[in-house]
Amino acid sequence: MANNALKHTANAPGPFYVTSPDDPDGQGCNGCTICYNAAPDFFAEDEEGYAYVAQQPESEADIALCREQMDACPTNAIGDDG
Repeated sequence: MANNALKHTANAPGPFYVTSPDDPDGQGCNGCTICYNAAPDFFAEDEEGYAYVAQQPESEADIALCREQMDACPTNAIGDDG
């Protein structure tokens, strides 16, 4: 489960977020590229290759796409506070 106390500082405000790579429990982004390759409208990579939420989804289809990325994330770094 993503640690909402360690959100990446570049996340767009809203319910979806990516955890910082500095998560001591190993659930931070590891830069695998899955989310920002599969959903580039919502996830982006920072200068070090770690993911963050660039834009919050609004439609049900977009929310479902972001939730798919949550399921696909190998480190459980994507969270949803909504």
